[in-house]
Amino acid sequence: MADRKKTLVIVESPSKAKTISKYLGQSYTVMASVGHIRDLPKSKLGIDIDNNFEPQYIPIRGKGDLIKDLKKAAKDAKNVILATDPDREGEAISWHLAYLLGIDPSSKCRVTFNEITEKVVKSEIKNPRAIDLCLVDAQQARRVLDRIVGYQISPLLWRKIKKGLSAGRVQSAALKIICDREREVTSFVPKEYWNINVDFKKGRKFTAKVSEKSGSKLELGSKADVDTVISELGNNPYKVSKIEEKVRERKPFAPFTTSSLQQDAANKLNFPAKKTMMIAQQLYEGVEIKGKGTVGLVTYIRTDSVRISDEAKKKAKEYITKYFGAEYSSDNFYSNRKKEIQDAHEAIRPSYIEYDPDLISSSLSPDQLKLYKLIWTRFLASQMSSAVFDVTQVEVENGNYLLKANGTKLKFDGYQKIYSVNFDEDKDKIIPNLSVGEELQATAVNPEQKFTEPPSRFTEASLIKELEDKNIGRPSTYAPIVSTLVERSYIGRKQKALVPTELGFKVTDEVMSVYFKEIVDVDFTSDMENRLDKIEGEGIDWKNVVKDFYTPLKAEIETAEKSLGHIELSVEIAEGEFCDKCGKPMAIKSGRFGEFLACTGYPECKTTRSIIKKVGVKCPDCGGDIVAKRGAKGKLFYGCSNYPSCNRAFWYKPTDKICPECGSILLERAGRNTKYSCSNDNCKHVE
Repeated sequence: MADRKKTLVIVESPSKAKTISKYLGQSYTVMASVGHIRDLPKSKLGIDIDNNFEPQYIPIRGKGDLIKDLKKAAKDAKNVILATDPDREGEAISWHLAYLLGIDPSSKCRVTFNEITEKVVKSEIKNPRAIDLCLVDAQQARRVLDRIVGYQISPLLWRKIKKGLSAGRVQSAALKIICDREREVTSFVPKEYWNINVDFKKGRKFTAKVSEKSGSKLELGSKADVDTVISELGNNPYKVSKIEEKVRERKPFAPFTTSSLQQDAANKLNFPAKKTMMIAQQLYEGVEIKGKGTVGLVTYIRTDSVRISDEAKKKAKEYITKYFGAEYSSDNFYSNRKKEIQDAHEAIRPSYIEYDPDLISSSLSPDQLKLYKLIWTRFLASQMSSAVFDVTQVEVENGNYLLKANGTKLKFDGYQKIYSVNFDEDKDKIIPNLSVGEELQATAVNPEQKFTEPPSRFTEASLIKELEDKNIGRPSTYAPIVSTLVERSYIGRKQKALVPTELGFKVTDEVMSVYFKEIVDVDFTSDMENRLDKIEGEGIDWKNVVKDFYTPLKAEIETAEKSLGHIELSVEIAEGEFCDKCGKPMAIKSGRFGEFLACTGYPECKTTRSIIKKVGVKCPDCGGDIVAKRGAKGKLFYGCSNYPSCNRAFWYKPTDKICPECGSILLERAGRNTKYSCSNDNCKHVE
């Protein structure tokens, strides 16, 4: 009788299992581990420091039944294949599964899928390899280091400041970067400067800037300087002294890496990095497409590489030539910024270029569609021709002064046909036909007072770029950093800007920067990242890396315990606000969802309540005040102050504008271009 035993394939997620199962057929059973299945215990450090930092792994609580099911399935299977994600974390999950299921990690039990397509899945499943212990060790080193920092410094913060705080190897370095930038912003002293622009007209208006005097750059620091220049300009004619015409190309961007995807999604879609990675993971694992079943739409989403496979390039070329024309296709080559990048994965790209976002839009959620469209257009644009511009540079002389004007005209849109960029220098600025020696008549001389600007506060996107540039952490770790800092009340948000709180400053300035300088030092943290990468790339002993880190840390913790006194946080009393239960004044506190009021009698009295912020609009139902509120998960909405007797509420900010069609109030939908839509669900008016 033929052996009917099946091959067991284990992946992380049920959705990924569903997609792969469709491709492998009846000879395979596909199960999901639902993430990690074994980890360090939560109740203690879980690392035997005296035994060469040996981790003390245990099965994750709540997964006992799943482990039993996996063991039974493995026992009954003809063969077991571990197909978790193709990165350090995925390799470690496979290693833990091998331990629990009694599989030899050196046996050919491991496969990875850079993209979950039928072709790749069927090809890779036939070519298993051994578990890569260098990848596993790299993950263990990071896990152990982060556990040591978190579990040994955090309790110190609880005792010296307050409960609920935490420190982290990357988190603390990121917080210091934010604090340092805030100091630059608040200590910045603006410096006055002036520009002088001269308008000319020859058929059409164009403007030239006064740039030089006697061959040197002109710098104007006061109105008196400006008046002198304007007076001298009036004494001489304006003559065209030089005309230079050339062609400028703007090359398309490289396809996405994890970091650039997070940055672009933050800037263009207003997605936090955590949300971007969650949605990208869904697109990678598989989405139900009408008429096609479950389809993995993008390649693996954790990558530092901009490399693209030859087959993907070929498919893109065919698509571009068919739908845009051969002139839009280009054989672009992109190199990785860092030479030492492990180039195992491609850049993030669509698995099937023919799945145009507009064609499958009805199968995706709104957020999935937005992110998929961003990935699809970025990849396609990366394989398209450069945008080409005709550039005209004109110099105009006036006595000792030199004025400059630049004109730009789009000649060929290239990749910009599908991928918007909005660079100021790419916008059409037409200069009329001029000739050298031609005398021009000024129609206006416009002095412009300006002041130097402080450096910008970090947004989540610019912080990710800064961390990447300074080699702190890895793109796969960026997503939870900001959310953790916000949850701990170390930072707050002012619109998109990240601003440290008093608590964030005190943790950084009075604890971390004094007693744990290496952890928040950019160069030290970057060097540690390089050493961790060498575990993966060169196979150096991970326990020696941990030992070199822990030895000085232990001494620093002992010093901090002895020397650091209790750190007091200032209390901001809310004027005219008193506790309903005990009558004591209420203090303004910051939490993960913003500011709130808390009784100053804490811990004896634990009364809290929301801060009422009126928006200046009356409720259309009862005339009460519309106030800003937050739901159970922190989402901002606007509701009537007379709740629960009046339950009128809006997701967008009500305004005093009235809909011209139905008379309801208009809601403000803020974004790159603010719009106002009618609050009446049956009215579609937008302005």
